[in-house]
Amino acid sequence: MKTFARWFLLPLGISFAFAVSAAKDPNEKAIESRQAVMKLQSWYAGPLFGMAKGDVEYDAEMAGNYARHLHIMATVDGGAMWPEGTDNVAYAGKTRALPEGWTNWEEAGKKAQALSEATAALAAVAGDGLDALRSKIGPVGKACKGCHDDFRAKKK
Repeated sequence: MKTFARWFLLPLGISFAFAVSAAKDPNEKAIESRQAVMKLQSWYAGPLFGMAKGDVEYDAEMAGNYARHLHIMATVDGGAMWPEGTDNVAYAGKTRALPEGWTNWEEAGKKAQALSEATAALAAVAGDGLDALRSKIGPVGKACKGCHDDFRAKKK
């Protein structure tokens, strides 16, 4: 029942959010959408990093599920969520995305590909034991950090 409720309520909530934001600036909607993807990635990655560090008890089923969902989120075709001109200069206070993400689109794409590859490798083994999880989690963190270091402004 819990699974049904989650899968029923999630689309309902997303639909409501889109309806509420329908009158907004389309660029603001794009910013909010990509931030939602990042939050979901963080939601799935957090427990995996916690397990790898020993802060969260390893659970094979949870690790496998979270890693698969993280990979799905990492491979979402989000190009439409990144229209040019939606950086932290044009939309100060609404995003931390640096303009360099658009002036160096090829490098940003390489970093997105690195995340996709790292999450695929993690998803393949995360449920196979703590050592397997630990063997593949590092590249995921490195891929996240690499993009954030180059294309996201630091918090003020």
